[in-house]
Amino acid sequence: MSGASPALGATSPLALRIVVAAATIGIVYGYDIGNISGALLFITEEMDLSPALQGSVTTVLVAGNIVGALLAGKLATAIGRKATMLVVVAGYAVFAVWSGLVSDILWLDVSRFFLGISIGLSLVVTPIFLAESAPAAIRGALVVGYQLATVAGILLAYLVDWSLAGSGNWRLMLALSAVPSVLVLFLLVRLPDTARWYVLKGRHEEARRTLQLVDPGADVDHELAEIRADIDNQRSGRLAEMFRKPYATATLFVLGLGFLVQITGINAITYYSPIIFQQMGFQGNATVIGLPAIVQGAALLATIGSLFVVDRVGRRPILLGGITAMIAASLAMILVFATDSLDGGGSWWGFAAILVFTAGFNFGFGSLVWVFASESFPARLRALGASLMLTADLVANLIVAQFFLPLMDGLGGATTFGIFLALAAVSWVFVHRFAPETKGRSLESISTYWENGARWPTAARD
Repeated sequence: MSGASPALGATSPLALRIVVAAATIGIVYGYDIGNISGALLFITEEMDLSPALQGSVTTVLVAGNIVGALLAGKLATAIGRKATMLVVVAGYAVFAVWSGLVSDILWLDVSRFFLGISIGLSLVVTPIFLAESAPAAIRGALVVGYQLATVAGILLAYLVDWSLAGSGNWRLMLALSAVPSVLVLFLLVRLPDTARWYVLKGRHEEARRTLQLVDPGADVDHELAEIRADIDNQRSGRLAEMFRKPYATATLFVLGLGFLVQITGINAITYYSPIIFQQMGFQGNATVIGLPAIVQGAALLATIGSLFVVDRVGRRPILLGGITAMIAASLAMILVFATDSLDGGGSWWGFAAILVFTAGFNFGFGSLVWVFASESFPARLRALGASLMLTADLVANLIVAQFFLPLMDGLGGATTFGIFLALAAVSWVFVHRFAPETKGRSLESISTYWENGARWPTAARD
C-alpha cells in the first residue's frame, strides 16, 4: 500500500480509545520489566541478598512470563480478548502493589511471579487484541506505537528509580505502575471485545456492530467474510505440521532466532545495568540509576530510526547492522574489564559500550524479530509460529536472568561479556545464513521461500 497513513484524528472515537489503551498498556508493561533495575540496589542492601538471590528476583518474573504465555491462548479464546486484558491490567495493579508491601525475599519472589504471569498473558494477548481491534488503516502504526510505548515504559522506570534514588524507596519504585494500570482498567471496561472473537463464538451481530464502530467506512460484510475464512483456515493448522516438511526449516529458524534474541544478553542490561555500572567504577545511586535512563533514551531513538529505514534498506541489513553494533560493544566491554581501566575514563568507555549494545539491539533484533515469525508461515500456522518464537525467547530470558549475576561475580566482567560476544557472533552468522530478505514481498511469496527449501523460487527472484 502506498501513500501516507491517515491521521489518528480521522479515525473513530472507539479506535482512538484503543490507541490510548494500547499505549498505556505498553508503558505499564515496559515499566514493570524495567523498574527492578534500580530497585534491586536497595532491595539487596536491605535484605542482604547474594548474587543468586538477586537473580531470583528477576528470574521468578520470567518464570511467570512463561506460565502466563502458555495460558494466554486458551484463556483469550475461552473468556475473550477483552476479558483477558482486564485480567492482565488488574494483575499489573494488584501484584505491583503487593511487591511494594512485602517484607522478605520469599514474598517478594511470590508477588513478582504472579506479576510475571500477568506480563506473560499480556505478551500474547495484547498484540492479538490490538491487531483484531484496530482498523486496517492504522493497524501498522498502532503496532509500532505499542513497541515504542514499551521502550518508553522502560525509560520511565529508570527515570522514576533515579528520582527516588535519594530516598532509596524501592517499594514505591515497584508499586507506582498500579496507578496507570487502574486508569487503563476503566478504559478497557468501556471497549467491546474484538469482532474476530465474537465471530469465533457465533455472536455475529455483535461482531458486525463492533466493526461498524471501529471503522465506519469499512465494508463490514466483506470483513466478516474474511474473518470467517481466516478462522476456518487457522483451525486447520496443527503443531505437528510445523515440524514436518515443508515448514520444518522455517520452524527451526524462528525457534533459533527467538532464542538468540535473548541469550545475547539484552535483558542482563535491562535488569542489571545499575549493578554493571557499579562494577565499572561509577559511584552514587543517582548516577548508576541515571545512566541507564540515558541508555534507554538511546534505545528509544534507535527503535524509531529502525522503523524509518527498514522498508527502504530491508530486514537483513538492519538485523546484521544491529548485531554488528552488539559485537563491537561486547568487545569494548571485555577490554574495559580486562585492562582494569575502571577508574577515570575507562568507565565512560564502558558506559558508551552499554549504550551502543542496547541501541544496536533495539535497532535490529528489538524492532524486527517478530516480523519473521509473522512472515514465515501461512495464515493457519502464523499464531503457532509466534507462540514458538515467544517460548524460545522466554526460555533464553530465564537463563540470562538467573545466571548473569553469578557469572559476573564468579568469572568477572571480561569473561561474562566474552560469552555475550561469542553468542552475538553466532547470531550474526545465523541471520546471515538463514534470514531471508522479505522487503516488499507478499506474505504468500514469503511462504513459498520456506516451502521451496529456504530458497526463492526462480519466478520470485528480484
